[in-house]
Amino acid sequence: MLNILRRLVPPTGSEESRWERPSPTQEQLRRDLIGVVVFFLISAVALELSRGVGAMAEERSPIWLQHCVLALMIFPLVLRRRFPVAVMLVMSALFIVLSLWIPALSIQLSYQVAYFASLYSAVAWAKDRRVLWLGTTVVVVAMTLWLILSLTVSNTFDGMLERVSEGDETWRGILDPLTSAAVYNFMVNFAYFGGAILAGLSSWRNALQRTQLAQQAEQIAQQSAELARRAVIEERLRIARELHDVVAHHVSVIGVQAGAARRVMDRKPDVAAESLRTIEQASRQAVTDMRNLLGVLRSDTSVEGADDDGGRHPEPGLPDISALAELQREFGLDVTFSRIEDVSGALDDVSAPLALSLYRTAQESLTNVRRHSTASAAVMTLRTGQTAEQRWVELETVDNGRPRPRAEPGSGFGLQGIRERVALHRGAAEIGPRADGGWRVRARFLMS
Repeated sequence: MLNILRRLVPPTGSEESRWERPSPTQEQLRRDLIGVVVFFLISAVALELSRGVGAMAEERSPIWLQHCVLALMIFPLVLRRRFPVAVMLVMSALFIVLSLWIPALSIQLSYQVAYFASLYSAVAWAKDRRVLWLGTTVVVVAMTLWLILSLTVSNTFDGMLERVSEGDETWRGILDPLTSAAVYNFMVNFAYFGGAILAGLSSWRNALQRTQLAQQAEQIAQQSAELARRAVIEERLRIARELHDVVAHHVSVIGVQAGAARRVMDRKPDVAAESLRTIEQASRQAVTDMRNLLGVLRSDTSVEGADDDGGRHPEPGLPDISALAELQREFGLDVTFSRIEDVSGALDDVSAPLALSLYRTAQESLTNVRRHSTASAAVMTLRTGQTAEQRWVELETVDNGRPRPRAEPGSGFGLQGIRERVALHRGAAEIGPRADGGWRVRARFLMS
C-alpha cells in the first residue's frame, strides 16, 4: 500500500505536486448530468425491488420521501467534477444525517455507491491538493466517529445482540459479537474508502501523465520543426558559399580578359575582340549561375553563430563522382558507376554549380544506401539527354537491398536537400522504393 501511494502521490514541492488538472469540458459535464439521471432511475427501480423482497419492511416513512432522500443523495454528483471537494463534504454530511433519519435506506447499494463516487471524484479532480487532503482527513475522521456511534449509541448493536442470544451457540464466531461487528465494519469501510481514494489517485495520475505526454509530443514537434528549419538554412548557406566561389571564378576570368583586351586593343584588334567575346560569355554564365543558386535562398539564411570555413578548397564536380563511388568500397559498398552521353562531350558542357549539385546528390544517395539499406552493391548512372529542345543531365542510384532492421530513422533532411537542388535547376526528382525491390534516387537537372 505504501509503495502504491508513493507511486501515485508526487513528493511535496515537486512540479507534479503543483500541477492542476484542467477543468472539465462542457461535454464531460453534460455526460455527468445524463449519467446521474440514469443512475437515479436505476437506483429508484432497485429500491422498489428491494422493497419487494422485504428489505424495507421495518421502514415506516412514506415511499415518496424515501425516493426524495435517495435523489438528495445522488443528484449532487452532477457537480462532482466542477466542485469536487465541496461535493465530497456535502455528501458526507448528507450521508450521516440521512442515514440517521432513514437507516434502512443507508444499506441500499446505490446510496453507498453515490457517496464513494463523491470521494473518488474529489481525489481525482481536486485542483488544490492540500485542501483535498485536509477535507479527506475530516471526512475519514467523521465517518469513523459515525461508525462508532452507530454501534454504541443506536439500537443497531442491541438488535444484533438480541438475534445472537436467540440463536444456536454453534453458529457464533471466534470473537464476541461486539468485537466481530467492529472489526467487520472497519474492514468493509477501509476497503471502500481505500478503494475510492486509490482509484481517484490513479485517475489523477493518469490525467497528469496524459498532459505530460501531450506537452512532450508538442515539444518534440517544435524541436523537429526547428531542426528541419536549421537543416534547410545550413544547406542554403552552403549553396551561398558555392555561389561565392562560382561568381568569383567568373569575375576573375572577366578581369583577366578585360586587362588583356585593353593592352592589345590598338595593336591586335582581333585578339581584343576575342577577349571581349570571352568576357561576354563569362558574364552571361555568371548571371545564369547566380540566378540558379539564388533561387533557393531566402531572407532567413543568416544563422547566428555560423562561422566561416577557414580551409577553402575547390568545390567537387563531375570528375569527383567516380572517385566518390570508388571510395564506397572502404565502407563495404560495391558501387558500379557509368557515364552515358547522348552526344559526345555533353557532360563537358555541365556548369560548375550544376556539377556540384550532381556531386552532392550522389553523395547523399550513397550515404543513404550505407546507413539505411542492407544492400552490399549499388549502380550509379550519370546520363545526358534532350527533350523538347531542352537538354538535361540525370543521376540515378539504385540498389536491391531492404530497409535495415533496427536502423536509426533518418531525419529526411538529406532527401529534402536533393529535392531543393533539383528544384533549383528546374528539374524533377524520383525518390522511393522500386517495384521489384530496392531503392531508387533519380534526379534530373535541366542544363542552362
